[in-house]
Amino acid sequence: MWAGLGLALVLCLLPGGGTEHRGRCKEPPEWSIGEENPMMTSRGSVTVVALLQANLQLKLASNGLVNISFIVVNHQGHHSQLKYQLLREKVSEDIPVYQQNATQPDVWATLRGRKDDFLIYDRCGRLVYHLELPYTFLSFPYVEKAIHIAYCEDTCGNCSYTTPEIGEICKRISENPEEKQIEAASHNFLTLSWRAPIFLKVTRAAVGRQRG
Repeated sequence: MWAGLGLALVLCLLPGGGTEHRGRCKEPPEWSIGEENPMMTSRGSVTVVALLQANLQLKLASNGLVNISFIVVNHQGHHSQLKYQLLREKVSEDIPVYQQNATQPDVWATLRGRKDDFLIYDRCGRLVYHLELPYTFLSFPYVEKAIHIAYCEDTCGNCSYTTPEIGEICKRISENPEEKQIEAASHNFLTLSWRAPIFLKVTRAAVGRQRG
C-alpha cells in the first residue's frame, strides 16, 4: 500500500549520540561500505540502516508499509566481524547486511552511533528522528509511529520524491484501529522536543538518552 513512497529510516544504532549535533532535517555525514554508498543509492525510498533482526520489516509490511529499504551495517570491531554470519542468518534474505572494512572510516562513528539506535530520514535524506534504547524495543510503539510521521508529514519541508497518492495512503493508515491505538500510546512522547531524557530522539526529530 505504501509502494512508491520513500523515506529514510536509518537504524545505525546510536544509543547515546546527541542528534542536535547532527542537525535535524539535515542529511547524514557521507559514509560508504567498500565502494558503495547505501544512503545515496536508496535516495527516494524508505531506508532502514540497522544492526538488529528483521522483525521490524516484517511488522511494517504486515501493516501495509512496504517499499522500505532495510540495510544492516555490522560493527567494525573484530568480535563483531566474527559474528557476521550469525547476524546474516538472523536477517531476512531481502535485507543486505554490510560488513565494514577495517581500513575505512567506521560508519557507526561517522553517524555517532552505537548499538540499537534508529536514525530516521525522510525521502530526501534529511534527519527526522533519532531513536535509542529503550524506545527502540519493537514492543514499544515509538519506532512504528516515527516511521508513520516521517512518511505522512512534511517535518523537514517539501521533498521532490513525495507522490500524490501519499495523502490517501496515509489517510487509510490513520483510520486503521490499530494505528489509532499506536497514536494514542505514543502521541505525548512524540510531541516532545526531538531529544528526551532517556533516549529516543523521536519527537519531531529525535528524543535521546543523555550521555553521562
